[in-house]
Amino acid sequence: MASPFVENPVDEGARVVRRAFTLPAPRSFQDRTDPLGFPDDYLFERYRFRRHSIVYLCQLLGPYIEKTTRRSKALTKPQTVCIALRFFASGAFLYSVGDAERLSKATACREIRKVCLALKRFLNIFITFPGHRGILPIKEAFFRTAGFPNVIGAIDCTHIRIKAPSGPTEADYVNRRSFHSISVQVPA
Repeated sequence: MASPFVENPVDEGARVVRRAFTLPAPRSFQDRTDPLGFPDDYLFERYRFRRHSIVYLCQLLGPYIEKTTRRSKALTKPQTVCIALRFFASGAFLYSVGDAERLSKATACREIRKVCLALKRFLNIFITFPGHRGILPIKEAFFRTAGFPNVIGAIDCTHIRIKAPSGPTEADYVNRRSFHSISVQVPA
């Protein structure tokens, strides 16, 4: 019996049979090296953190960025942390971070979000406001001084020029404008 919707039902049946017996193409996996296998200078240049600091972040954030998949090629904790650190350090677009780490934009976005949400859990532990003054008087003082409503704090950063220190850590004190300085943050 001919079908009014299919021009040639025999060809359609052959396609169905061919699809059923054709093996899927083998999956190909990209080689993703362990980011902690590189020297400290490489890590600092790309992620702005040394190996021991990245390991500390992996231990701290580990339970919150744990993979829920049982796939064998899931990203490791150090890879996830390094993807986020590269994004934070460079301020680049997700495409750039993904290309540099050999990932898609969607994967880079997902991993960076995961690390941000994990860091957010530690917000009140690492960032504290003075407890001796109430929030309302602080808001009123900022409004009287600068005219900004609902502000409870401000932070500013500056580079203080210093003489070049000697030793192996001299390069750590060179800023983006190529002179030696110490970065100072001042909260108000």
